[in-house]
Amino acid sequence: MDPVRTCVGCRARASRSALIRVVVNNGELVFDEKAVLPGRGAWLHPTPECLQNALRRKAFARALRVSTALDLSAAENMQTIEKRLNGYGNKVNGSK
Repeated sequence: MDPVRTCVGCRARASRSALIRVVVNNGELVFDEKAVLPGRGAWLHPTPECLQNALRRKAFARALRVSTALDLSAAENMQTIEKRLNGYGNKVNGSK
């Protein structure tokens, strides 16, 4: 049986294989595709809606227990994260 995790964006429970693990590395969010990076992780559905919900609710800082605020407002960071999510969705769906 696959472990169950909760998405920080929509708060829905899903299998670990259906979610992406996110960790903080040097104050930036990093996608941990293999789920092996050290530190506390947060889990997220690979959809822009869940990402936007998590950002709006400030769920990453709370779930990752980061005392300093994560700088997610920069357009450069948001574009990188959204591109990564779109690419991840393609890999999961099997398209190239």
